[in-house]
Order: sequence, then C-alpha cells, then structure tokens
Amino acid sequence: MQKSLPTLTQHNQSGWLFALPGFGLMMLFIVVPFVFAILFSMTNQRLISPNPTQFVGLENYQQLLSVNLLVLDPDVTATGEIKRDNRGDIRYPRIRSYTRNNPDYAHLQGMKEWFSWQWQDKKIAILASDPVFMKAIVNTLLFVLIVAPLQGALALGLALLINQRLRGINLYRAIYFMPVVVSIVVVSILWRFIYDGQNGLLNNLFHTLSFGHFTAVDWLGNPNTALGSIMVMSIWQAVGFHMVIWLSGLQTISPTLYEAAKIEGASSWQTFRYVTWPGLKNTAILVLIVITMQAFALFAQVDVMTNGGPLDSTQTIVFQAVERGYGKQDISGGSAISVVLFIMVLGISLLQRYLTREKN
Repeated sequence: MQKSLPTLTQHNQSGWLFALPGFGLMMLFIVVPFVFAILFSMTNQRLISPNPTQFVGLENYQQLLSVNLLVLDPDVTATGEIKRDNRGDIRYPRIRSYTRNNPDYAHLQGMKEWFSWQWQDKKIAILASDPVFMKAIVNTLLFVLIVAPLQGALALGLALLINQRLRGINLYRAIYFMPVVVSIVVVSILWRFIYDGQNGLLNNLFHTLSFGHFTAVDWLGNPNTALGSIMVMSIWQAVGFHMVIWLSGLQTISPTLYEAAKIEGASSWQTFRYVTWPGLKNTAILVLIVITMQAFALFAQVDVMTNGGPLDSTQTIVFQAVERGYGKQDISGGSAISVVLFIMVLGISLLQRYLTREKN
C-alpha cells in the first residue's frame, strides 16, 4: 500500500520548531504591545504622574470621540434687533459662556467648536471634546482617499511605460525606484527646502515660468496648501515601490493573450481593458491594501515638514498618538488613539476585502 504524504494541515514538529522564533518575535513585538495598549487605554496612566494608575473604563475614548451639535441664536439688543459686528456679520454668543450659563447645555461644558456654518440667522456648531483629534481623523481619511487612487494609477502608468523591451529601460526603472530606497526623513527634509516660502525651488521655478508674475507661496506655512503639499511629496516618494508591484503583475500575463488581441484587431484601450486589467486583478487588490496601510501610517513627513501645523491642518492619527504618548507622556491617551486607528484600519480592510472578493 502506497504511503500517503503528509499534508499541510497535519502537525509537523520540525515545521513548528522552525516557525517558533518568528512566531515568538511577532508575539513579543506586535501582539503583546497591542494587548498592553488596550489595557492602558482604559486607565489614566501617565509616565511622569505621581498619582497611582486608576481604571477609568472608556473615558479616554469618550474624550477622543465625543461629538455634539449646538444651535445658537444671534445676540440681540434690548429692542430685539440682531447685533452685528463692524463688517456687518451677525454676532453670536461665545460657546463657552453659552454652555456655562445655560443649565440645559451643562453636558456640553468643556467641549470646543470643531467647525460651524450659518443657516438663515442661526449658527450651527459642531462641538467636539477633542477637536484636534477629530481634525487628525479627517486629515488622515482625506489623505487616504486622495493618495491611494492617485498613487496607484500613477504607479500603474509608469509600470506600463517601462514594461517594454527597450534599450536602457533598466536605467529608467532604477530612476523611478530610487526615491523608495532613500530615507523618508531625508526626502522630507529635501522637500521642505523645495517648498520653502522664500527661496524654495518650487517658487523659483514658477517665478521663472511666469516671467516674474508668480507670487511666492509658503506651501507648508499655509493651512490651505500644507496637507496637499505633503500628499504630492508622499505620492512621488512611494510611487516607485508600487510601480514594481504592478510590473511584477504585468509580467505574469501570458504574451499569447496580447498576440490574440492583436490578431483580433483590438485597440490599445481594448487590450488594456480586456487583457491587461483582468490579469492585474489580484495585483490591484494588493496595491490598494498596501497603499491604504501606508497612508494610514502617515507620520514622518508631518513630523519633519510641519510638526502638525499650521493651525493643526496636517495633524494625523499616528502623529497624535506619538505626540501624546511620548511628547506629553500621556500613555493612556496615546494607547486609546492607537486602538481607534487599529479599529479603523481593520474596518476598511474588511470592507476592501468584501468589495474585491471573487463573485460567482
């Protein structure tokens, strides 16, 4: 009787022994710290606090994520007329004074204005216990939504360009990949000089191209351009890495499929749509997941180029976690932010897996 070979599902002592060092390191540096982060997030732990650590439950999460809505009526005079400032805008009571003096809004005390808008003669204000962290969430999600598709599409375009048998093509591949192997800190410092508002390379270039009509912009000092500037730099820095992934996927597509499409008279777009893109489905899923994970981990660029400013316009979740955990020695707050980030990334990963699943 022929002896059956052991399957991958069977326990193998030698295999477990070989995997044990790697598994142990993963447990030590990933699983155990994460478990401690969950535990610390439910305490008031601070490194330099003389007070003993106490269990506070979900208080840290409530402090981070509490959001409420407040409708303010305009200030009026003794005769009932609406007060206006020197510019003619309607004046509204200060939120802090309004919540303190109104017992019905006692639960809003300590909350700060996140953003607001005017509707008719009323002011609709969205309050948050931690508006800086809420800005960090919005900035991170905005970064992911913009960088992920642009970086993926640009990397695919570069991969299609260099996936040809041309003289010197390896040189172009090396040039495109070069920013990936350079330290992100070094790249951030270089781009900080490029974006300099006085004598930066970008301002000088635009000044020359416009024949002196371009007004210099402080790209990293303006809240309207700071986050966008970091996005551009991040796309440029990592596009070569994803280009290589796309290129590996392109080279797995059988050349006979392209030959058949050529014989059938398919155009370049039809060849890409019906041959190239279907063959890159698994690669596209990988690239999308990798870019998303990298975008959520945005930290070094912000730390080097803007330090979260100006006016908190470049705050991110990871930057907030590091700033609170190490900068302010608030271990419980930093741990809570890390857990919130984990839940967000896990949820988006499961959503991506659901949307990209194979359908019967």
